[in-house]
Amino acid sequence: MNTLLPTTVVGSLPKPSWLAQPETLWSPWKLDGNTLLEGKQDALRIAIHEQSRRGIDIVSDGEQTRQHFVTTFIEHLSGVDFEQRKTVRIRDRYDASVPTVVGAVRRERPVFVEDAKFLRATTDRPIKWTLPGPMTMVDTLFDDHYKSREKLAWEFAAILNQEAKELEAAGVDIIQFDEPAFNVFLDEVKDWGVAALERAAEGLRAETAVHICYGYGIKANTDWKATLGSQWRQYEETFPLLQNSSIDIISLESQNSHVPMDLIELLRGKKVMLGAIDVASETIETPEEVADTLRKALQFVDADKLIPSSNCGMAPFPRDVALAKLSALSAGTRIVREELERSAPKVS
Repeated sequence: MNTLLPTTVVGSLPKPSWLAQPETLWSPWKLDGNTLLEGKQDALRIAIHEQSRRGIDIVSDGEQTRQHFVTTFIEHLSGVDFEQRKTVRIRDRYDASVPTVVGAVRRERPVFVEDAKFLRATTDRPIKWTLPGPMTMVDTLFDDHYKSREKLAWEFAAILNQEAKELEAAGVDIIQFDEPAFNVFLDEVKDWGVAALERAAEGLRAETAVHICYGYGIKANTDWKATLGSQWRQYEETFPLLQNSSIDIISLESQNSHVPMDLIELLRGKKVMLGAIDVASETIETPEEVADTLRKALQFVDADKLIPSSNCGMAPFPRDVALAKLSALSAGTRIVREELERSAPKVS
């Protein structure tokens, strides 16, 4: 698209109260069967309408059709037993009961493709679809079959590539892979994480993005952030690797974080999806606060490569808060867009 500083949302938006429990991460569905399918599609229509109405340029489904950003995809794969559960340490941060890999993992049929087709038919704006990244998938399971995080990641990468190619054929313009694990397992990122991510994106004509954040604003994540010191420099390890990768867009957390803005310089030449909306606080940013974040970023990324966004998903927020934050993102972006247009050389 030709819009300067096109806005987007990184991940989830709150679901309607008739579909799932409000302000609750990964809440069970309140509907089932054909009624659930209809409810998901209605929720997707609402998400598209609200994004468009509030000035979001690259729209997504807001994860209205998914219960969990990782396990909803895994549920559709063979070789994973959801009844046989184990407790594992997620992101080296908190314990969770997870399903077990008991055999070879395979994708028997498309997972999100029909939902993506519905999204494509609902809007004429560019659309983005999110998939879990290979390393984050590995970190959300107990592996009792491959006995190797790397080997399982390569299997997932091939499966994700199948899904991504069909999403591209369904009309998706940007395919985003969520890799919060990239901020934790830095040695594995270097050894095989980026390579597995590139395998997941192999051969795609659609633009590809990787989202690396510090997590939803839940206690386990905020407690972890409190241990990271006055500067969060994990990106310093991963950005040079991603700058040399085949991934087109790098998505990062910025607003109210302790990430030094100058680390973006390590991505020079890549598109940057900059989190200018905080998802750990219900305080609604002012347009000027958003504009100030973008101005600081523009010292390190060219304007034609900057995509203003949220830090992460907003599913835990009240809907009015999330929607107000979308409006603030668009309003702040318009301020900077107009400043750039006024300062551009006049063509005689």
